[in-house]
Amino acid sequence: MTVDVSHQQISQQLDKYGRFGVHLGLERIQKLLAALGNPQQRVPIIHVAGTNGKGSVCAYLSSVLTQAGYRVGRYTSPHLVSWCERICVNEQPIAPDILAATLAQVEAAIASDTETPTQFEVLTAAAWLFFAQQAVDIAVIEVGLGGRLDATNVVDAPLVSVITSLSREHWQRLGPTLADIAGEKAGVLKPGCPAVIGPLPAEAEAVVMARSQAVGCPVRRPPIATLAADGWATYPAAMPGEPPLRYRLPFLGAHQQINSAIAIATLEALRDQGWRISNEAIQSGMAQARWPGRLQWLTWSAPDGQPYPWLIDGAHNPAAALTLRQYRDDLQRGAQSPTAALWPLPDGLPSPLPPTTTWLMGMLSTKDHADVLRVLLLPGDRLHLVPVPGHATMPPAELQAIAQQVCPQLASCTTYDTLSAGLAGATADPETVRVLCGSLYLIGHFFQTELQRNG
Repeated sequence: MTVDVSHQQISQQLDKYGRFGVHLGLERIQKLLAALGNPQQRVPIIHVAGTNGKGSVCAYLSSVLTQAGYRVGRYTSPHLVSWCERICVNEQPIAPDILAATLAQVEAAIASDTETPTQFEVLTAAAWLFFAQQAVDIAVIEVGLGGRLDATNVVDAPLVSVITSLSREHWQRLGPTLADIAGEKAGVLKPGCPAVIGPLPAEAEAVVMARSQAVGCPVRRPPIATLAADGWATYPAAMPGEPPLRYRLPFLGAHQQINSAIAIATLEALRDQGWRISNEAIQSGMAQARWPGRLQWLTWSAPDGQPYPWLIDGAHNPAAALTLRQYRDDLQRGAQSPTAALWPLPDGLPSPLPPTTTWLMGMLSTKDHADVLRVLLLPGDRLHLVPVPGHATMPPAELQAIAQQVCPQLASCTTYDTLSAGLAGATADPETVRVLCGSLYLIGHFFQTELQRNG
């Protein structure tokens, strides 16, 4: 008999562990997994760490491996609307009733005389257990925070370890310098296990490469894929005499030249180990990959029925904000940009595009607010600020003060109590490019409330 379980019930199951916050360390998760029979030992994995790019790399890998005929688990965070999004098999989220039952199994294994695991540890244990029960051929596992002490870092011999990028984020927990952060993320590199490492700042690269040499970890440094005017990306051939690999990029932004190349280099590392992944599977899988809420155009209908195109992106740290700013600049350059013509724009945008932007933003209190705003804002822009519901939000009035200091030439800077009020305010602006950003949790709230209302 199937039990109808709502997403709210799953949230209630997990919320009781939320009060234990973020508490890095492996002892609790290792004890919990041991009580469950160490399911992680039955799941071959690709382990993906980094500051930005992890999600899209995981999406590429999961899609390609599914197209190659494998049974593929994928574990990512955060989710946008439902906890079920975080645990997928062959691109399909776990059913709510199955997730609830799996969480119940995990909870039953928590010993009363041990330290209570965190919310992320409970969910991570559920992912390992579900993947083992589903007998997946391979799982693509995204690091939650850092790497060395992250709850996902419990497999001694991953098939491939990946570090996508490194920048200064979560420094309160990972260390104040880029070298400190790199040292934590390099903790996913394991003795003798191949690694794929994306372009890194020099300070971070020195730490990561030193770790790879110390543990005897063979490293691939993928080339950046090129983009042609016909919309196809090209990845250089692995062997002399072979043709290059051409594929379509489903995600916006020139940074996907790097992320897609990291994914293909990871697939090459799997091929070296005997995994059968054809070029056709790579082409099909890359084109079909999906990763919503990141540089995504959507049409939102106001309560009066008027449709408005919005560019949606998390842009929750300075590096991600720079990616968004670069894409916005590409739009403005139009035909002069090498990448702008590759992705069609939605109907409803003014033509020609105005040089200024209407930003609708909310941010968590723990983020680097001034650095993000400094990257995004230009004189003449309009800024609308809202809270991030259900999370440790930065009060809009405090964010307003920072924004006005960072960019005193803003055309306007307004605060609101709710996202719906902010949307109404932003759509009242003259013809403009409208961008919703600042937090993936805010994007999730937009998806759950405004898009569902739109039908």
